[in-house]
Order: sequence, then structure tokens, then C-alpha cells
Amino acid sequence: MSKRILLVEDNEIHRLFTQDFLESQGYQVLSLCDGIDFLETVTEFQPDLLILDLRLPQVDGFTLLQELQQSQWHALPVVVVTAYAFYREKQRALRMGVRSYLTKPIKLEAIIQAIEVELSLN
Repeated sequence: MSKRILLVEDNEIHRLFTQDFLESQGYQVLSLCDGIDFLETVTEFQPDLLILDLRLPQVDGFTLLQELQQSQWHALPVVVVTAYAFYREKQRALRMGVRSYLTKPIKLEAIIQAIEVELSLN
């Protein structure tokens, strides 16, 4: 059975391109363009991993990480893929349990490598 990935990315081109690539690699992907109903979607989809952009409309990625930490999904592996390349944001995400923090622009092979590392740790 293929691993399930929830992708939260507001940029439509990045979201569709990443989703298509991950599906071509055998992953089952559900993508969201914002964080509305995030925990409900996580509970319904039951992903093995979350790929999360931090800069999202309405509800930012840090808020979603906080919601995740306070839920039954607190151990869900997270790969952050973001334009936030600042040390402060990276440290904040790491303190919130993120182990894989990738900054845009990024090669898709780096996402696959981060996914494989995260899934092997759980």
C-alpha cells in the first residue's frame, strides 16, 4: 500500500507540480491550498506524512504546526517546504518538532529524500 501524504501549499503551480511528482513516485497525495479545516482533513485522510508550507493565507503554517502538536496527530512527521529562509523561522519550526526544513526553490529529489528519511524514522 502506498504511503499517504497531505500537502498544504497555497501556490497552485507548486502544489500541482509537487502533487503530480509525488504521485508519479507512488505516493497517494491529498493537497490543500490553505489551512482551513486542517485537522479535520488530517483525521479523515490519515496521512503518513505532512508536507507544509509556512506562508499560507488565512491560517499560517506555524498555527497548523501548533494545532498538530496539540492533537492526536502530534507524532505525524512533517516536512516543511517554505520560502522562509530565515534562521529564526527555521529554529521556531524545529522547536515545534519539525526535523526536515527545506527552503524554496527546491529540487523535487530533495523532497523525496526528506520524505524517505522522515518515514524511516517513524
